[in-house]
Amino acid sequence: MASSLEVTLALQLRALRAPEPITEYRFAAHHVGGPGKGLRDRLRAAGLQDWRFDAAWPALMLAVEIEGGAWTGGRHTRGAGFEADLVKYGAAQLLGWTIYRCGSSLIKSGQAADMIMKLIDLRRDYERRSVVG
Repeated sequence: MASSLEVTLALQLRALRAPEPITEYRFAAHHVGGPGKGLRDRLRAAGLQDWRFDAAWPALMLAVEIEGGAWTGGRHTRGAGFEADLVKYGAAQLLGWTIYRCGSSLIKSGQAADMIMKLIDLRRDYERRSVVG
């Protein structure tokens, strides 16, 4: 079930006419051939876990992570959860992902949606230059 921050961000992105992201995108699973039989073994062999991004645009290798609970002692801000997130983000970056992390104030103010649109444009420009060059 989507959190209120996820819903708010999704509505803002739709209003800005952003391409629709895939929510709860299993980026590591897709890296090792997709979900299905033998996934755990394939992930283990690759040194990965079955991590998910809150929102992702796989064709752009762009992901968004909503860091909830910053003011309430949520999982992302406690020691073990914070460290686990760092491992996840590091693995994703080694696979070529750009990760934008945002919290409640950035989402509520609209700054997160604006930044995501800028990142989408940058990734699209990069892809176009890569094809041409």
